[in-house]
Formats: sequence, C-alpha cells, structure tokens
Amino acid sequence: MKGDGRNTQTVWKDQKLLRTGYTTGSCAAAAAKASAFMLLSKEPVYQVSLKTPQGAVLYLAVECIDMGADRVSCAVRKDSGDDPDVTDGVLVFAEVARRAGTSVSLDGGKGVGRVTKKGLDQPPGAAAINKVPRRMIVEAVEEQRRKFGCTFGLHIIISIPEGEALAEKTFNPRLGIEGGLSVLGTSGIVEPMSERALTDTICLEMKVLKENGHEWCYIVPGNYGSDFLTETLKYDGRLAVKCSNYIGETIDDAVRMGMKGILFVGHIGKLVKIAAGVMNTHSRQADCRMEVFAAHAALAGASRDTVRQLMECVTTAGAVDILKASNMLEPVMQTIMEQIDVHLKQRAGKTLMTGAIVFSAEEGILGQTSRAAEILEQIRKGTV
Repeated sequence: MKGDGRNTQTVWKDQKLLRTGYTTGSCAAAAAKASAFMLLSKEPVYQVSLKTPQGAVLYLAVECIDMGADRVSCAVRKDSGDDPDVTDGVLVFAEVARRAGTSVSLDGGKGVGRVTKKGLDQPPGAAAINKVPRRMIVEAVEEQRRKFGCTFGLHIIISIPEGEALAEKTFNPRLGIEGGLSVLGTSGIVEPMSERALTDTICLEMKVLKENGHEWCYIVPGNYGSDFLTETLKYDGRLAVKCSNYIGETIDDAVRMGMKGILFVGHIGKLVKIAAGVMNTHSRQADCRMEVFAAHAALAGASRDTVRQLMECVTTAGAVDILKASNMLEPVMQTIMEQIDVHLKQRAGKTLMTGAIVFSAEEGILGQTSRAAEILEQIRKGTV
C-alpha cells in the first residue's frame, strides 16, 4: 500500500505537477521506531510518525509485525512518489532486539549491501547505510528508550528482502556495494526526477575510482558510449563513469576532487553540442546539433544547398550522410573537434586534462581532440 494522503507533497518538474515520496532511510527509521515502541511497550502499533531532517512529518503504515519476548520486527513500505525508482513499493524491515550493555547498535541484514571499496559514505566492510539514515534510525530508537526509561542495550538490523535482486538495476555494483541496496537519503524525502540525486551519483562513482587509485578515467554519457568503449574500442569499462547529460557538472566534480584527466567517449548526437559550448546535453536544455553541423560546413566551404539540407535534417546520422555525400565529413569533424576541445578546456581550467572521442554507430570514430590519445594512455597505465 502507498503512504496515506498526509504524506503527499507536490513539486513542479518539467511543467508537470509531481508527487514526492520518502526515502529508504525514512522507511528504515520509521520501522525501527515502531519496532522499538512495540518491544518496550509490548503493544502492537499500526502507524508511526517520523520527523524528517527537513522538518516534514510523515505518517507511515506499519506492516509485517512479528513480536517476540526480546525482539520485534516490522516493515514500512517504500513510496517513491512519481520518481521512477526501482525501490518503489519494497518493504524495508527493522528488527530491534534486546542486547547486553546500555548502547544502541545498528547493522544491515538481508538485502542491504556491504561496502567493499574506499570512497563511499561508509568504510569497507560496513553495511551500506549512509550517515544521515544511520542517525535517523538510531535517534528514532533512542527516542523510544527515553520514553520508556529503557536502560538495557538494543540492536537494530535493517533488511530489504528484495534488495539483492533490485541492486543489480542500480549503480551499486559499479560502486563496490555488494549483496543488496543502499539505505539512502539526506532529506528523508524523495524529490521526483531529481537532477541533484543523479549528479551526486555521478560524483560518487568518480570518487570511488579516485579513492581506489584511478586519477584518470573515461566518461560516457550513456549505454551507447559504454558499449562502444568496451565492445568496439576494447577499453576497460570498469574505469568509465556514466555522466548522462551532465557534461559540465562532471567536469566540475573532477576538478573539485583532484582528478588528473578525463576522456569523454560519446555518440555524435550528444557530444556535438559541446562544440557550441552546451554543457547540459538534454534536448530540453539545448538542441543545436544541426546548427553546429551547418556552421562548420559553411566554414569548410559547403554550398548553400548543403547547409540548407543540414539545417533541415532531423538526425545526426542523416547529417553525417549529407556531409559524406559532399566530401565534407572530415574537414567538418576536424573543426567540430577543435571547438569541443576549446570548450572542455575552458570549463576544466588548468588542473584537469580533458579530451573526447566522438563516434557514430555507422562510421565508428568520427574525431578526437588534441590530447585524447595522451589521456587514453594514462588511463591504460592505471589498469596495468
């Protein structure tokens, strides 16, 4: 079941009114609070309130109650709102059990991943429960201890039974989180279609590479670039970070974390926009592909008819065919790559080396920037 109406908030995204949800961290904290209440009161509870770090109060249904003498387990169902999240609808369980001592401890159980690489929010070996959810979970249980005057220790185990299977659809395997999902959330609320959530993941993936000794890496916009990198060029896809449309933000993150060099490998349909200085390649931000082709064709001496055909073209594959037919593909791609080089260097500044390899499915490599080969060699050295 979804959360009730009192949890409903809306935000405007892309001219649509979308409903917010709540994070796995909020679910875990609410389930832990409910389990602690039931353990200490010996009474079942079917709804629990939770104040998020943002100050919003959620009222969440409690499911799958299992009460014992010294332990209680229950679950809260994740509601991602209108965000296309693979965890939407999963049950997040919290078991709270009596333990020796007087402190509260926390660990992950079935379906919660384990950290295996440096650079993440938690150290290698720890459950992939990030610091804000950890604090929320422990504080929720400590609140119940104070309420009931509890003096003995409590141990919390968070589990997500579907987590191991669902994790294969997330970035977790690339980040070195094995065996399940991460328990995430900094605000407690899921904002639909959040660009910040995506750029944070891109940054984290790059940080993991750097913390594990790789200061040079590939950047691919998506699956086309990833497949071309590994299947056609035969390069190591483990050293590639997917940046989606966020060219500029990815460069900024690389500079901030002290990377030495990054090499973009992408389809002409995405990366041609960089030649016009466009650093977010989503079509709603800018679609200057044909203008770039037409301008560079004109500079190379193309006829007015060729320029007109380019401006009327719909796809980059069609534009490439037009340039091939007029024997202008090579000179046009040369000046386009020069401009891509200029804009990448301008965004990166002096501390980060940048380059790009641009391809199409039909033609293979269409061009590369001046220092692409040098960056490629540095990345290859990191795999030896």
